[in-house]
Amino acid sequence: MKIPGPDHPITITPAKTRWRALFENHVIADSGQALVLKEAAYKPVVYFPREDVSMEFMSKTDRVTHCPYKGDASYYTVLMDGRFGENSVWSYEEPFPAMEQIRGHLAFYPDKVEVYEVEDAAVASQAQRTDIDEAILHTDAGDGTSQRPHWPPNVSEPPPPVGE
Repeated sequence: MKIPGPDHPITITPAKTRWRALFENHVIADSGQALVLKEAAYKPVVYFPREDVSMEFMSKTDRVTHCPYKGDASYYTVLMDGRFGENSVWSYEEPFPAMEQIRGHLAFYPDKVEVYEVEDAAVASQAQRTDIDEAILHTDAGDGTSQRPHWPPNVSEPPPPVGE
């Protein structure tokens, strides 16, 4: 285990804006509580709290990698609309003590999942569309199946006519 320092700095800061992750035109993560990890000369990485990620579209794989500064990374494959993003998500489920902040967070490979900033004002204006968005989630996903289970009926069948 190595400790970040001047020769290999790692900083973790709360994101200043809301972040989203998009896979196959579906938002699979949306968070106002994301963390930005900057490590040495690497590009910054956005880590999403697990509770802000649609885990129902992910399955854990056998892949594990080791970082001497962060620990062992576990990987997930995303399945959406019949398409796979193999090992496109990672998480340090038992990070080293210096990286404890990223426990319970996930990150996405930007070449497989689009990660982008969203202005809170833009999200607020879209919040008025929640009824429409909710309805869309219960419609055809493009492959003949629903994106989410159908709603239970909110009316009952009329009784049969008398005499039948």
